[in-house]
Amino acid sequence: MTSKIKVWFDTEADFLEVRFSDVAGYSKETDHDAVMERVDETDNVIGFSIMGVNRFKKQTH
Repeated sequence: MTSKIKVWFDTEADFLEVRFSDVAGYSKETDHDAVMERVDETDNVIGFSIMGVNRFKKQTH
């Protein structure tokens, strides 16, 4: 069975969401204020989201 990763990026909201599964789940806080985990009912990570993605842009020298 092949799984598909789904990725959404909203440029206006500067919001990125990645999902590894379509099963029902909920968002859960992490140690980083910009990152949320998406977990299923047994606490398995099924995705994540990042607010303010552009603040993490790679700096070039």
